[in-house]
Amino acid sequence: MQEIKCPKCGEVFQVDESGYAAIVKQVRDDEFNREIKNREAQLKQEKENALQLVKLEAEKHFNEIINKKDAEITKLQADVNTEKMNKNNEITQTVAEKDKEITQLKNQISNFDRDKELEITKLVNKNKDELNEKDILIQKLQAEKIICEQNIKEKYETELKFKEEEIARYKDFKAKLSTKMVGESLEQHCETEFNKLRATAFKNAYFEKDNDAKTGSKGDYIFRDKDLDGEEFISIMFEMKNEADTTSTKKKNEDFLKELDKDRKEKNCEYAVLVSMLEAENEFYNTGIVDMSHRYEKMYVIRPQFFIPIITLLRNAALNSVEYRHELAVIKAQNIDISNFEEAMNDFKDKFSKNYELASRKFKTAIEEIDKTIDHLQKTKEALLSSENNLRLANNKAEDLTIKRLTKNNPTMEAKFEALKK
Repeated sequence: MQEIKCPKCGEVFQVDESGYAAIVKQVRDDEFNREIKNREAQLKQEKENALQLVKLEAEKHFNEIINKKDAEITKLQADVNTEKMNKNNEITQTVAEKDKEITQLKNQISNFDRDKELEITKLVNKNKDELNEKDILIQKLQAEKIICEQNIKEKYETELKFKEEEIARYKDFKAKLSTKMVGESLEQHCETEFNKLRATAFKNAYFEKDNDAKTGSKGDYIFRDKDLDGEEFISIMFEMKNEADTTSTKKKNEDFLKELDKDRKEKNCEYAVLVSMLEAENEFYNTGIVDMSHRYEKMYVIRPQFFIPIITLLRNAALNSVEYRHELAVIKAQNIDISNFEEAMNDFKDKFSKNYELASRKFKTAIEEIDKTIDHLQKTKEALLSSENNLRLANNKAEDLTIKRLTKNNPTMEAKFEALKK
């Protein structure tokens, strides 16, 4: 507990910590507020003093500027007065001339205004007539729009009624068909759709019923197409399944996929397609072309309206691969040519190696014979050199032989040579 003495009455009283904190806070807040007010008053006074100082400086500056401007204005006023007097004289002359021109222009304007009023009156009348014509045209177009809407409505109502009658006839037709006739009607539909495009889009194609039942089963139709070189690049096994609306036992598409895959493999077809009207309410088969390759390789299930699109899609995809097949065939042929080249080169190397060994042995024998011949020629050379030396000595002796030497110590020969000289 804290004891606090009142500064006025002098009474001492005790307060707890929370009360003491509240009193301290109150005192501190009062002092803080008082300090803020003092600071605000001080700042306000400083602000007013600063503003007063700035105002005095600004007034002094502006007074200097005004004094300068007054002097300039006085000078300019004198110049202006002089110029004004000169201009007044000119204006007086000009005004007289202009008054005359103005009078003429007023007359012209009066005539022009009268003409314009007449033209405006004519335009107003003309615009009124055009507006009346536009109103009549708008009313006419609105009437035509109403009639057109009624005609369109009647047209679609007639078409809708016709479609409903056609659906009723189709249902009645399907009810009257036997099971065989129902299936044949779908086959005939697909064959007719294909024949419409056979001459233009499928000139080299084969599309006929599968009548080969040697393996125990057969599909409905087989489609094959060939490129310009006569090479087959696509084949499709088709199975058509339909049933009447009144059939008690409803078949499923799944029931025919296994047999269709078997027929595809036995007839060497690349793709298998089930054209089905079964499970008419199944959204999975109603979405379009259904890929069943997760169950059976290269198999699709379609509705009849996708019969031509599936052929076109698969055919174009295969046609794009024909070029790659040709390139692959060229590469295979090149690989075969490389293999043949390697075999021919290895055969040449074997034969060359045998011929080289034989030629090497012959060359070695020839070298040996040459060495022997060289030895023989060396001996012949030495003999010839020795003979040449003997001939040289003989030649030297022959050159040294003279008549004096022949007749030396031979009086008879000397007498003979002397006689010949005489």
